[in-house]
Amino acid sequence: MMNMLFAASTGNENFVDVVVPSWGWPMLLVVIAGALMIDLLVFHRKAHVIGIREAAIESAVWIGLGLAFTGVIAWMFAGQGEGGSSAIEYLSGYLIEKSLSVDNVFVWAMIFAHFKVPREYQHRTLFWGIFGALVLRFVFIVVGVAVITRFQFLLLVFGIFLIYTGVKIFRSGDEESDPSEMRTMKLFRRFVPSVDHYDGQKMFTKVNGHRMATPLLAVLVVIEISDVIFAVDSVPAVLAVSREQFIVFASNAFAILGLRALYFLLADMRERFVYMPHTISVLLIYVGVKMSIAIWYHIPVPISLGIIIGVLIVGILASVCHDRRKRTE
Repeated sequence: MMNMLFAASTGNENFVDVVVPSWGWPMLLVVIAGALMIDLLVFHRKAHVIGIREAAIESAVWIGLGLAFTGVIAWMFAGQGEGGSSAIEYLSGYLIEKSLSVDNVFVWAMIFAHFKVPREYQHRTLFWGIFGALVLRFVFIVVGVAVITRFQFLLLVFGIFLIYTGVKIFRSGDEESDPSEMRTMKLFRRFVPSVDHYDGQKMFTKVNGHRMATPLLAVLVVIEISDVIFAVDSVPAVLAVSREQFIVFASNAFAILGLRALYFLLADMRERFVYMPHTISVLLIYVGVKMSIAIWYHIPVPISLGIIIGVLIVGILASVCHDRRKRTE
């Protein structure tokens, strides 16, 4: 079973078919773990409120790291004659995941506001949220690639699901829901002994000698659930542009790693990105169509990359122009 899951995943000539070097996965995991540890133990060892300037610098560093890995991908597979194609697939997957994750950032802002989490405690909570997201994405990607490779008709199923999700987002816009009303949260409160007050950045505290969960644990649970929901959309979307587990996971991982900094940069600017839900909707519909027709016709990945970049540029510029008009009125 494990051999099937980790075997070369691209029997389809429309995608790169590469052999990941024996040092490839260890190198990727070490880079991810190292980046997380440096971020947690060096730059955010002490709880503090992250300002716009710090968030902007960190976002630039994380995005730079993610884009720089495009060169690593190209170098890794250049000897197999797939360097350029692999880099395009990675970059396409990275941009798709990064754009879809913007919606996740705004959901986090709503969750933190609802639970009244002090800003100085939010980064540590997101750190563990990101860690859990990476593990979940790895499982989703490995299983997803294996299933799609084995059962090609599922491409149509995933494609229709993405189109449906995209249309739903386009119609509903930025609908909000009450995190405390989630069924999982009701079960959490019923079965996990909890307190209503925070104890620094701790997930657990002691009250009269008894170990109790703080509200931060409940917040972490909601964040992980929200990521599972978003992964249902984003993982199939990235699988529309690549079928190699290493490339898909790397693009997801580097896009997710920078979400904490992006959150502190964009959380208070939700109203300025009025067209981002529509942009995400168009991206989901496009990749859904691409995946749905893949059995009969394959849209080349370079063309997909151009469409993805074009949609993102239009969505961002439209939001910026709308915000400027609103400010001048």
